[in-house]
Amino acid sequence: MWYQICRAIIPPHLSTRVTNKFNKIYCSWNARPLVSFNNTMAQNLTHLRFPLPFLIICLYISSTAGKAQNFYPFFKVDTDGTIHRYQAAKFVPPSYNPETGVQSKDVTILPEQNVSARLYLPKISGKNQKFPLLIYIHGGGFCTGSASSPMYDSYLHKLTAESNAVAVSIDYRLAPEHPIPACYDDSWAVMKWVEQGTEPWLKEHADFSRVFLAGDSAGANIAHNMMDRASEESHFLPSIVGMILVDPYFGNDKPDTLWTYLCPKTTGIYDPRFNPAAHPRLLSKLNCSKILVCTAGKDFLRDRAWTYYETLKKSGWKGEVGIKEIEGEDHVFHLYNQTSEKAKVLMKSVVDFLVYDDSSQQVNLGFKVSEFSTSLIIFAFNLFCICTYKSS
Repeated sequence: MWYQICRAIIPPHLSTRVTNKFNKIYCSWNARPLVSFNNTMAQNLTHLRFPLPFLIICLYISSTAGKAQNFYPFFKVDTDGTIHRYQAAKFVPPSYNPETGVQSKDVTILPEQNVSARLYLPKISGKNQKFPLLIYIHGGGFCTGSASSPMYDSYLHKLTAESNAVAVSIDYRLAPEHPIPACYDDSWAVMKWVEQGTEPWLKEHADFSRVFLAGDSAGANIAHNMMDRASEESHFLPSIVGMILVDPYFGNDKPDTLWTYLCPKTTGIYDPRFNPAAHPRLLSKLNCSKILVCTAGKDFLRDRAWTYYETLKKSGWKGEVGIKEIEGEDHVFHLYNQTSEKAKVLMKSVVDFLVYDDSSQQVNLGFKVSEFSTSLIIFAFNLFCICTYKSS
């Protein structure tokens, strides 16, 4: 009986591997070791004193151990565990742009874990000038990208210049060498470092009452998780006004092979770190006043961005949420073609979100408009009275 069962459930190409596994496990427990998958094995299996579930577990171990993995266009893994990345990492040093006045520098935060950040400072026009503080987290599927890559360095230079904000671009450890949650832990460490406010640029020029979180793709996922964690910890001091999620990499209630591989301890398709829309109660507790979700018409993650937006709207969250979709464009197109017209449209939406955040400015602006309207009405009424008086 055991022979027929094993022949039915064990593919031929795995039979040798399975019997070798059984030899190692049971050799010391059984007088007759399993030597080959043939008639002799059938006789030996009749003396096996262990249940079928244990056999299936060993089969699973055998079928998955040493299996090659391919996650194009990010990386592939050989059977011996060697990781090969399809694209070599490129880096550019911090710099000063004389045209915009934006300057950047690198700061090491956790030397033992190689966690750092690239800081961007806009043009200074006055002593002790304060700017909004933007904490930015790069994307790349949790496994590629860097704050010092040419693409992200160029984008952060532009964003800093146009928004007139101090930016902290986080460099976290990448999976699979450092499985998730390393990226979350590293980003939180940078958040706590920012909270201290001792770095000279931050101390002199960052307005800690106007802090924003932003990220693209996997970086948007991390940004959401940082917002969630900051909302849970009441002692997190910086006042986070809002969050920008560009083409966020979230789950959609279906298995995701890349996430599952990079996060071995995931709780499944409803893991709140990957699928926040499955937990509206947690979304309702996000401690910020506004959120902007951005997506693109041809983005393969478009539906997930819209699901997050719709779920957040219905969750009972008290803030303002908006969504911006760029038609005809693909995933993170604005990074690959930063000078295109549609990239400029998206940049304007992001900058407007950052610039028009101060409620007092909005109130003052509204008051001025209201005051002007009232004056105009009074002037029109007086003119009407004068004209009526002369005509009579």
